[in-house]
Amino acid sequence: MAIVAPKGRKHLSADALFRLVHTGFDHIPDYRPADADISLTDALMAAFAMFSLQSPALLAFDKERAEGNLHPIYGIQRVPCDTHMREILDPVSPESLRPVFKRVLTQLQRGKALEPMVFLEDSSLLALDGTGSFSSKAIHCASCLHQVHRNGTVTYAHQMLGAAIIHPDMRAVIPLMPEPIVKQDGTSKNDCERNAAKRFVAKLRHDHPHLKFIVTEDSLSSNAPHIETLQAHGLHYILGVKEGDHASLFQHVQAADHAGHVTYYERHDRAAHVVHRFRFLNDVPLNASNPDVRVNFIEYWEIHGDTVQHFSWVTDLRVSTRNVFHLMRGGRARWKIENETFTTLKNQGYNFAHNYGHGEQNLSVVFALVMMLAFLVDQTQQRCCALFQAVWAKLGSKRLLWERMRALFYDYALESMRQLLEALFYGLKKSKPIMAVDSSSSLHRCSCDPPPSHPTISHRFGKATPPRRKGSAGNKTAGHIRSRKSLQKAETDGRNPERVVHYHGRIGLSGHKRELLTKPQSVR
Repeated sequence: MAIVAPKGRKHLSADALFRLVHTGFDHIPDYRPADADISLTDALMAAFAMFSLQSPALLAFDKERAEGNLHPIYGIQRVPCDTHMREILDPVSPESLRPVFKRVLTQLQRGKALEPMVFLEDSSLLALDGTGSFSSKAIHCASCLHQVHRNGTVTYAHQMLGAAIIHPDMRAVIPLMPEPIVKQDGTSKNDCERNAAKRFVAKLRHDHPHLKFIVTEDSLSSNAPHIETLQAHGLHYILGVKEGDHASLFQHVQAADHAGHVTYYERHDRAAHVVHRFRFLNDVPLNASNPDVRVNFIEYWEIHGDTVQHFSWVTDLRVSTRNVFHLMRGGRARWKIENETFTTLKNQGYNFAHNYGHGEQNLSVVFALVMMLAFLVDQTQQRCCALFQAVWAKLGSKRLLWERMRALFYDYALESMRQLLEALFYGLKKSKPIMAVDSSSSLHRCSCDPPPSHPTISHRFGKATPPRRKGSAGNKTAGHIRSRKSLQKAETDGRNPERVVHYHGRIGLSGHKRELLTKPQSVR
């Protein structure tokens, strides 16, 4: 029985989401005159495609920008060069990208893709954490955070508060639009993660008033103002606490323990040889300064042989022996915002730490947000696309998957991303390359150069064909397999101006000798 590629979910396929992103970019007002040569939508989609294809740098993407697949797959009419892309995107307001994130998340809701990620009490886990997206001692803009060191040097940086819907049992995460941590207009003081969290929560509730969340964060967030903000917006929480930062809380728990008011609970995992030990207490004051802020306290020890790990949290969800294990898993799942989001962006092909461009206004932040949008679409494929999952399983690693996807994208004429994934799923029949090149054609020479004394052929596979003997049959062009990359403009051999060598690979013939030539820079 023949193997058939899995069917995709129509509205959650890569092609459908690319169109959704394109439509969202269409609604962003273009600040430039109406006769601009390249539209703002094309510039934003080009940046999105760059991150979607996981290009290592803007210049690397620029070298491939003439490839025709950017039009049928990403809907780009004209692709800007690297410099022009930076110029177009620098003045774009980062906040104008928020509706695009909302469109994608709404599509996930309609497709019921978020339902399996519900964690506890009809609520999903939402992990929040801050991370840096740019740092330099020389390059900066008006919105950069700055840190003055003891030796007088200054470090400039951009940071953001990241957010992702997570589940302890699922590898995929659903990132939401981050909140940039930058200097706000009209202020000279640095922004901070606490203020960014306040802005983020207000915008989250405005965009998604009916979604239920349990927010999980590290111990820096366990302060009264932040807890009051979460409660004011109807958000549950599981927040880490440390004894060094919350001495009053731990003293209160210890006093209650001596009085016999603390509950102990143990759970044995015999298969893994792990003992889960809990101590919890409900309705205790967060600290001495805010006795009216009442929280429920959980302390946990994971005992595996001689190894003991210790954690503690506060939550507004009432703790019992029935749910304490699940609450612990929710608190420990916070690391997914680090490992499955930030680490993936930095080390798994998105090159989050790379400076794609800083600009003078918003370029650095816009690039970071568009990268997160591409990551959201990719994670949706990982979560919802059976064909993507099948190809990933076949190739064995995501790194190899993206390498193969880029190779097909740049070497074959494609109609859709599904066609690309099907090619990877079924495989391609390998055949010898047949060049669509006529060595005698004058079209392959510069019009300003005289005809070469010897025929020259070059192509992308790095192997040249020797000149034919006198009296051989005329040149023939084989064309049933055509390379997608057009031949670049002919270059003149520096050793003899009258010899013309046509490049696409690194080796070409000039005269009767085969010479290893240096590949010239790409012709824009």
